[in-house]
Amino acid sequence: MFPFIKTIIKKPLNILGLDLVRYHPRYSMGEYAYIASLNIKTVIDVGAHTGEFARMITQILPGVAVISFEPLKEEFRQLERALRNIPGARAFNIALGDRTATLEMHRSDYSQSSSLRPMAKLHQEAFPESAGETIERVEVRKLDEMEAELSLEPEILIKLDVQGYEDKVLAGASEVLSKSKAAIIEVSFRELYEGQPLFDSVYATLKEKGFTYMGNLYQLVHPVERSVLQADAFFVKF
Repeated sequence: MFPFIKTIIKKPLNILGLDLVRYHPRYSMGEYAYIASLNIKTVIDVGAHTGEFARMITQILPGVAVISFEPLKEEFRQLERALRNIPGARAFNIALGDRTATLEMHRSDYSQSSSLRPMAKLHQEAFPESAGETIERVEVRKLDEMEAELSLEPEILIKLDVQGYEDKVLAGASEVLSKSKAAIIEVSFRELYEGQPLFDSVYATLKEKGFTYMGNLYQLVHPVERSVLQADAFFVKF
């Protein structure tokens, strides 16, 4: 859609408190409908980007408390705007990891591919539009250290979309994970970021915490060879 046409369409919608966003098949409510049966009261959205997941999950779980984390400054501003229509939602302009620090974020030309780890050659070749990068310094904290100030009400759902930084986020969220009911984690089956954990490692961590792997809610395939590169893996604690 041309920018000026999009602006013309969006302006009257914004006056009504609505917004026009690109349809994202990854967050189809049908795939996520089972979550409604889990009595989730708190959603922790790590790697929230501009609020795509938050908007979807609040349709499935009306009244749920959404706590979002997004380290990129411009995307965080858009996230704050998106959360204005979600009562009680909170947003933090930080990344989560296994320590408190200020680190370099590799901001991709396709912002959803940005990571605290350098992009691997496979990712650049498969998705060349994401290969360009700039460096943006971001604040990093451990989720466990923030638990007291977050007032987490069970049952808790954790969603991670952190582009290869899953092991660090999980290492800093051990206590919160032990109190959580479900997790949705974007996992990779091949190395898309240098040094990242692959599915087997993430699966082992969640299994140790008492979670059962319940399959994938979404899969991303290589645009040429069609092999599965990533998936949103779903875990539940029974």
